[in-house]
Amino acid sequence: MTKTPTLTALTVHQKSRVLDIAFDDGAAFSLPFEYLRVYSPSAEVRGHGAGQEVLQLGKREVGVTALDPVGNYAVQPTFSDGHNTGLYTFDYLHKLGSEQAALWQDYLHRLADAGFVGDSGRAPGAVIAGAPTKAAGCGHKH
Repeated sequence: MTKTPTLTALTVHQKSRVLDIAFDDGAAFSLPFEYLRVYSPSAEVRGHGAGQEVLQLGKREVGVTALDPVGNYAVQPTFSDGHNTGLYTFDYLHKLGSEQAALWQDYLHRLADAGFVGDSGRAPGAVIAGAPTKAAGCGHKH
């Protein structure tokens, strides 16, 4: 069993809309608010089972208006669109940071597949932590 990483630093950057986090295992990540919002662990976003996920649209400008600690294991952000039901455990934040490139590309693909290519604050195929780039589109064959 792996040890749950402990959050050692957390900085909210309102102007750039980024949450900087660091862990006791040496990992450190910058997570855009938009990314945090579209990957909220809440049932409203994830559904109650596989295949029930709800694609989040129009979140490119979302802000964080509050970030409340939950015990010694999680934080609960309140986003400027009113969403505040997701508990982001330290484990989940670490996962979001570790898998950011792949998860972000998956989100861009899902937006494109749904016909919302320009909905994100980043261009499709934007370079994120070494992710491959594409000039246009999501890379899926339609």
